[in-house]
Amino acid sequence: MGQVKDILGRPIRDLRVSVTDRCNFRCKYCMPAEIFGPQYAFLPKSEILTFEEITRLAKIFSFLGTVKLRITGGEPLLRQDLPLLVKMLCDLGSYEDIALTTNGYLLSKYARELFDSGLKRITVSLDSLKETTFKYMNGGVASVQGVSKGIEAAISVGLQIKINVVIQKGVNEDQIIPIAEYGNKLGINTRFIEFMDVGNHNQWMKEKVFSARDILKVLQSKFSLEPIVSSYRGEVAQRYKEKGSSWEIGLISSITKPFCRDCGRARVSADGHVFTCLFGTNGFDIMSHMRKGIDDDYLMGLISKIWTLRKDKYSEDRSLLRGTTDKVEMHHIGG
Repeated sequence: MGQVKDILGRPIRDLRVSVTDRCNFRCKYCMPAEIFGPQYAFLPKSEILTFEEITRLAKIFSFLGTVKLRITGGEPLLRQDLPLLVKMLCDLGSYEDIALTTNGYLLSKYARELFDSGLKRITVSLDSLKETTFKYMNGGVASVQGVSKGIEAAISVGLQIKINVVIQKGVNEDQIIPIAEYGNKLGINTRFIEFMDVGNHNQWMKEKVFSARDILKVLQSKFSLEPIVSSYRGEVAQRYKEKGSSWEIGLISSITKPFCRDCGRARVSADGHVFTCLFGTNGFDIMSHMRKGIDDDYLMGLISKIWTLRKDKYSEDRSLLRGTTDKVEMHHIGG
């Protein structure tokens, strides 16, 4: 069928597939313990996409022009036999880039298997190197040392690592320089992200946003940075390079400088719903159609129709939509 575009002319460039809605953290702002406690009923295996279904969807999306694939969660490393899925996706041979996003807690255990399965790149979420702040943000489950161990294990087997850092005013802005220095020391590209109003439970307020502009000012107090020209339409990070080295930092400004009109990301939740926006409410149930036995042509047409009718631009309309609708939770859809 070839590349499809939505009403605003945006192609599907990036597919993000959540392989589980479970997480091994109880993050204060993403999965608060009072809501997602030990008795919370996560999806049973029969109600989530199988490896074969995920691989089929990935193949169909590639036919529609998608070139990047991200495996997410929840926490994807909690999905049993995940390296097998990685191999199945890599064996498609139709993506320029396949990566996995993780909180890093189990990374030291699976790094070698993931690399041997064909994975080349991993993004690790690391919001603080200060133990007290780190535990405050992840529900006290994990330690900085454990995540650092996972990062080092991944580097040792040959995986490329990127660090994602969500900055919240009054919580972890003092970690901008320490995390940047940590990434620089290890040669890991590091991205700083404005605190966004994803989901319904992260206690988001505009006053908690530490802007990308302010993050850059902090970084420039320590590093000599020069801007990098975007390599494609829809690249969400404003990238900078340290003069005299190959180390990069990126800034994602969804709140202060929305990039909706260039966004080409589609997301599939663990239970097989297609979302055309990170801030979406109800995805389109594609899994039930697949399990009725539709063929690939019908499936391709269905996904194409979902995308061509898309007109999402939540970040641009935030002030009008704020508080008027429930949004899909981050643990369910991934990043």
